[in-house]
Amino acid sequence: MRKHHELRAWQEAMTLMREVYQATGTFPAPEQYGLTSQLCRDAVSVPSNIAEGAARESTKEFAQFLIMARGSLSELETRLLIAKDLGYLPEDVAGSLMERVDSVFTLIGGLLRTLRQRSVL
Repeated sequence: MRKHHELRAWQEAMTLMREVYQATGTFPAPEQYGLTSQLCRDAVSVPSNIAEGAARESTKEFAQFLIMARGSLSELETRLLIAKDLGYLPEDVAGSLMERVDSVFTLIGGLLRTLRQRSVL
């Protein structure tokens, strides 16, 4: 098992990614190459950046990839709000996804704090 598989932030980001894919399955067909594609790319980017950072050799590089994961998570959050405002996501689904986004954001923040405590970044 690779190092990132053990990280709760990566595990939760993978769950979020699956939930985003499931939620976007009901979007209108014209959004397939628009909002649906953007949401899925954002959702995939979060665990991907965590995994790539964990595979790097330095703590500084890992932290940089965690920061990029948070950026993708912020984009995802914004696009989820857009989808909700456009009526593509039911209120309960949007709420559940936003809670998961908050959870992953908190986990990444904790991981960053731990890395900063271990070394000077």
